[in-house]
Amino acid sequence: MSALPEDDSRGTASGLFKSLNNFASTLVNVAHTRLQLLTTELQEEVQRAAELVVWAFVSLFAALLAVFLGALTVIFYFWDTHRLLAALITTGVFVGLSICAALVLTAKLRGRPPLLDDTLAELAKDRDQLRGHL
Repeated sequence: MSALPEDDSRGTASGLFKSLNNFASTLVNVAHTRLQLLTTELQEEVQRAAELVVWAFVSLFAALLAVFLGALTVIFYFWDTHRLLAALITTGVFVGLSICAALVLTAKLRGRPPLLDDTLAELAKDRDQLRGHL
């Protein structure tokens, strides 16, 4: 009779360790998946930011060069009659363009999605699922 309780306790302990091992394995797999998602999101965000910076510089350079050459054309055209007025108007155009660019940049920065939004959402789901099972 003493053999039965000993076997039951060993079986119970073995089952408990197996259950804990499975739980730890699942936890590591979940963490691994979430870290992969985090890495992917970070890479996408860095690439998106780099693209934005490059295209912003190209666009800004081309636009400023065009506006500058246009301003010189206006000043040269009115050189004999109203050169000061032409210079002031072209300066005003440059100021207006810089204000518009600053407003567009501000709107774009406010409109971008939060960093790591998908990763945080998945972690929140995981947390809710774990709380539901406990």
